Amino acid sequence: MNTASDLRFFHSADGDLAYRDTGAGDLVVLLHSGFADHRVFDAQIPALAAAGYRVIAPDVRGHGASANASRPFRWADDLAALLRHLDAGPAVLVGVSMGGAIATDTVLEYPELVRAVVACGAATSEFQHTDPWVRQVQDEQAAALGAGDVEGWLAAFLRFVAGESRTLDDIDPDIPRRLREMAFGTLSKHTPDEENHHVTLTDTWARVPKIDVPVLTVNGDLDAPDLIAEAERLARTVPDGRSVTVEGTAHYPNMERPEVFGEIVADFLRGL
Repeated sequence: MNTASDLRFFHSADGDLAYRDTGAGDLVVLLHSGFADHRVFDAQIPALAAAGYRVIAPDVRGHGASANASRPFRWADDLAALLRHLDAGPAVLVGVSMGGAIATDTVLEYPELVRAVVACGAATSEFQHTDPWVRQVQDEQAAALGAGDVEGWLAAFLRFVAGESRTLDDIDPDIPRRLREMAFGTLSKHTPDEENHHVTLTDTWARVPKIDVPVLTVNGDLDAPDLIAEAERLARTVPDGRSVTVEGTAHYPNMERPEVFGEIVADFLRGL
């Protein structure tokens, strides 16, 4: 397991941003899902480093050990600033959920810093769920948050781990335990009335056809149908895109089936 001593810090214009930096070779950046942190990739970080890659795994602003925002910010700008601070890149960006959206946003805004993109359960940051089950769970989260019910919020959050067709009893209990720990840590950094300073990119889909690096989208077959459709749309719309499905997983195939996910990413990297 990682420890706090493994983390390094980039002194950004708006607080310190945490990241792991390990291995040597071509650069791969791992971007975690919402409310979690870099530990989502505990299986992938050592495997990629052992395979001859330099691996950077940041905690996104407002998550994990990174500072909260005190002014408007964009995910892509933070990542670009980190890569330039490290004099690193171009990088292969591998992101899960929110991290996948960050990867796509970054290649749109900073194409010179990106060599390829792997977006898992994601497309661009311009996405709103339409699936009724997901909207119901999101409503449960909002109601719990409004009532100050942290345990209720966490219970709703973890429903995404299993997806609509399963329960947490069908999942290795270590996965929801780890995600719960990460989400509780991130949630504890914030207050219910806190202003959301994140600025979403606009007109992303008009620019997606101009992405000129290879793009791979990875979807768990039990994930929300609208999210799968949006990711597959991304793969179809870019000039060099393809999509793969990981059977028997929902929103976190990298955690549920790390060996399969790892081989998918490794095969993609070998083809670059």
